[in-house]
Amino acid sequence: MELSNKNVFVTGSTRGIGLAIAHKFASLGANVVLNGRSAISDELLAQFANYGVKVISVSGDVSDNADAKRMVEEAVETLGSVDILINNAGITKDGMALRMSEEDFESVLKINLTGTFNMTQAVLKPMTKARAGAIINLSSVVGLTGNAGQANYAASKAGVIGFSKSIAREVAARNVRINVIAPGFIESDMTAVLSDKIKDAMMGQIPMKRFGQTEEVAEVAVFLAKQEYLTGQVLAIDGGLTMQ
Repeated sequence: MELSNKNVFVTGSTRGIGLAIAHKFASLGANVVLNGRSAISDELLAQFANYGVKVISVSGDVSDNADAKRMVEEAVETLGSVDILINNAGITKDGMALRMSEEDFESVLKINLTGTFNMTQAVLKPMTKARAGAIINLSSVVGLTGNAGQANYAASKAGVIGFSKSIAREVAARNVRINVIAPGFIESDMTAVLSDKIKDAMMGQIPMKRFGQTEEVAEVAVFLAKQEYLTGQVLAIDGGLTMQ
């Protein structure tokens, strides 16, 4: 898929991986829909001023099915289509399963998994009608391996993988592709606050002996969007952490 003048909707794109993905697509000539629960600031929109593309903001809650449909409709009304959907919005509420509240378990699944379903469902009708489209869902290496203290997050991210493979089979004949990115340890606001001891322990698990960068994840998203004979796949960008 040629990215120039395509319209890309990136959920959870106010910071971190989502923002890096939005910048990468805009730099390649794609129009971008920035998204978050709250209104997008003028300062954030100004970051995209020099790309020469259309950048709009559509705020809302991906975990609410009606709101997800409203956001997609708003994007289509403004830009004409959503050609690429990046389901990046996600939260964590870590804790050991013995002490995890039902609310903490359900809220993580609601955003990470149900939110992915809601947004995917909202774009599938216009994409299948157009017989073109790409959906890229953000999972995690913990969705592949599990992780102590993250039963809710791991369940949601494993669910994203199974969901994506199922939908990929449903819509492949309509030339709509669904793929998954499973990031490992990526430098972010979350890793910045960790102690050197914890960072060293995490680094010791990674064969490449470094954390990934958000820009590197964005490059994988671009690859998956452009490759027209690739669907139903999971690409782990993790420095070799989950290699088999």
